[in-house]
Amino acid sequence: MDSLLPADSPRLAGEDAAHTQVLAGLESRLPPILVHRETMRVIDGMHRLMAAKMCGSKTIEVRFFDGTETMAFLLAVKSNITHGLPLSLADREAAAARIVSSQPEWSDRAIGAATGLSAKTVGAIRQRATADSPQLHARIGRDGRVRPLDASQGRLRASEIIRDRPDAALREIAREAGISVGTARDVRERIKDGRDPLPLRQRATERSAAGPIAPAAARPAIRPPLLRRARRSIEVIDWGSTREKLRADPALKYAESGRQFLRWFDAHVVGLDDWKLVVDAVPPHWANDIVVLARYCSDRWLDIARQVEQNCSTL
Repeated sequence: MDSLLPADSPRLAGEDAAHTQVLAGLESRLPPILVHRETMRVIDGMHRLMAAKMCGSKTIEVRFFDGTETMAFLLAVKSNITHGLPLSLADREAAAARIVSSQPEWSDRAIGAATGLSAKTVGAIRQRATADSPQLHARIGRDGRVRPLDASQGRLRASEIIRDRPDAALREIAREAGISVGTARDVRERIKDGRDPLPLRQRATERSAAGPIAPAAARPAIRPPLLRRARRSIEVIDWGSTREKLRADPALKYAESGRQFLRWFDAHVVGLDDWKLVVDAVPPHWANDIVVLARYCSDRWLDIARQVEQNCSTL
């Protein structure tokens, strides 16, 4: 144990003496501590190390970690969130500020996952910590992928590629525009439907900074007629009354597939006011995930609309 160095601990107040005393009194065997091999500094297990010294031990069982000191600190934070004496909110916020400083390219969600904080909290910490520093234009997410902070430029570039080379593969478009394949697919579908390649939230920012983007006349307006009518009338469709008419249709009423169809719609259709009941129930720390999920479901509904339209057009 004399060869070990104290932890680069995320605990602002240091180790807890009472917790150390409790561990020293345990008769069961404690798990090995985690040590950074290169520096011999403890990553996780300072309370166990102090308890062993308190009991007069000269050696202790360890697991070694091979990696950078930055990654060792990150591992220390993760370890103290998942087990042992939990880190306080102040500890986790201080750790997030340190990671923002050492790994500015990491996304708010990635840092939040490592420190047990919401992405919104990490974003506020980043804003305070980097107010006077140059800002990066891309971040690395939890999945290891690099994503631009301002996706509008990538979308606009993708729209140009699609107009110039309409048969280009999605991966090719994504690579040249610096966006994800999913974003490239969304841009292509928007252009196909005659919509702006930028979502509304990005459109307002982009146009206020750089003026209007390509006029509608310059974009291929090939929105299918059926889909266009559906979009215009979607605000007045009442699922309750439509459902009753569908239930009375013999083509659905007397077929198992038709009854399954109605049951599926009952579980997935959101009424005009239904969504308002659930928005306020979403906890702030789940907001990002729910937003992504809702947009994903919206895209799948568009896929259904396009496929149904395509099936009808072949009849």
